Amino acid sequence: MSSPNSIVRFRRLRRTTNLRQLMREHVFSLDDLIMPVFVEENISERVAIESMPGIYRYPETQLTDYVRSLWHKGIKAILLFGISHQKDKEGSDTWNPQGLMARMIRITKTAAPQMLVISDNCFCEYTLNSHCGTTGNREVDNDKTLANLQKQVVVAAQAGVDMIAPSGMVDGMVAAIRTALDAEGFTHIPIMSYSSKFSSSFYGPFRDAVDSSFKGTRDAYQIDCANAREAIAESLQDDAEGADILMVKPGMAYLDILYRIREASLKPLAVYQVSGEYSMIKLAAAAGVLDERAVITETLLAFKRAGANLIISYFAEAIAEWNKP
Repeated sequence: MSSPNSIVRFRRLRRTTNLRQLMREHVFSLDDLIMPVFVEENISERVAIESMPGIYRYPETQLTDYVRSLWHKGIKAILLFGISHQKDKEGSDTWNPQGLMARMIRITKTAAPQMLVISDNCFCEYTLNSHCGTTGNREVDNDKTLANLQKQVVVAAQAGVDMIAPSGMVDGMVAAIRTALDAEGFTHIPIMSYSSKFSSSFYGPFRDAVDSSFKGTRDAYQIDCANAREAIAESLQDDAEGADILMVKPGMAYLDILYRIREASLKPLAVYQVSGEYSMIKLAAAAGVLDERAVITETLLAFKRAGANLIISYFAEAIAEWNKP
């Protein structure tokens, strides 16, 4: 006996490649991607990051050529991280107009004036203990860190940065930054806040990337990975303080957070596909366990599906190379 005709046959629209592409609900392009770039002072050659295959720390002398190569490949936005050799208790090199943060911004803007240059605004790569702010009584002093962060972002703006990205999870950081920028006439510079940043084990390879000597945890100021409501509240607070873009970090394990913030806020959303996510895919692909390109595509589509407008990913350069005509 033949089966009765189904009223709904979903497979009709999956039958051919053209049909599937026509029905596709989400896509990503190079316009959505931001490439992190690591810059180390006092080195003469790029340094491979062993735990992140294909990613390097670049000397300032090679930054111009590297940024131009990214631009010519179609990368339109980069996120700068400095590896400083001028560390102290407060990370004062970050508000020195001749310090590494200011220098690498100026070099990048000169090399590719149309590139959107974003500074990661924190202190962990510039402090002796690698914490994200000024420490006192064995913990980060929130309000002293805010004052230093205000000095830092003004120097970044004066150097020519296009966007500020505070990552320290300091209470009140967006309001403090907005106040400082506006007071100095930088009302046009947007803030992309690391608004829901979790205390995550996925950051491991990043410690190698920035040559961090960090010991201990950041549990006292980053969000517990078990807490969803707190993460939503953090992002909504930064929204209320004037953040132009909200961010969830890491990405793959926190798609539910990304989706819930998308439902709660109309602001553009970014997601950071962090070092551990990158390295897991790279190492699994190298072992022949996964199809690298297919898995990258699937993860980026998951971010878009959950509500992200922008994706910070170490795969951005590789994706640009795949898309060469």
